[in-house]
Amino acid sequence: MFDAVLFDMDGLLLDSERVLMRAWTSAAAEEGIQVPAELYSGVIGRAAKESHRLFVEMFGGDATYQRLRERVDVLIGRDRGRPVFPLKDGVVELLGELRARNVPLAVASSSGADEIRHRLEAVGVLSHFAAVAGGNEVAQGKPDPAVYQLAAQRLGIAATACLAFEDSENGSRAALAAGARLVVVPDLRRPPEDVIARSLHVFDSLHDARPHLSRWFPSHPAS
Repeated sequence: MFDAVLFDMDGLLLDSERVLMRAWTSAAAEEGIQVPAELYSGVIGRAAKESHRLFVEMFGGDATYQRLRERVDVLIGRDRGRPVFPLKDGVVELLGELRARNVPLAVASSSGADEIRHRLEAVGVLSHFAAVAGGNEVAQGKPDPAVYQLAAQRLGIAATACLAFEDSENGSRAALAAGARLVVVPDLRRPPEDVIARSLHVFDSLHDARPHLSRWFPSHPAS
């Protein structure tokens, strides 16, 4: 049914979005700035350039953004080196089963390519992926489909033959626009109903995907 799987990273493979949201809202609160969850959710799944623009708007100027960014780096430990974000529930098991079936896997993330490799290597799962595509490698970030198209291209497989796993609205729209079939595992916020309606499945955890593998990948039997 599918030839490959494309994964988002932040909020799907790694529990990073929650950590980052907590840090940004805490840093803003220290300066008396309230950041409602629904406002912050607009940043989730965006590439760095677009996230920067939205944060500058949110905080009323670049100077405030830069000051808060420095505080965020302290709160998440980036000032002492790159932070390590923990794996989400079910990641190891799902990746292991897909590898046992020899299903090609790639990451299509809004984070930069080097950051993707570092974060996944730090938690021991980078070796599962044959390709990585980052938001810094495409002209437009999610919800534009470019990063998903690039990830599929690097696998040598059409995006329309891929299954994509996403957690956010922006990422889900990118995967759908690329022509991939979509599985949503919501993290901080459930995507809107028009996205859900176009999804193959909506799961609470990546564990929930495992019973479907034999149907999704009939030409890739478990070894």
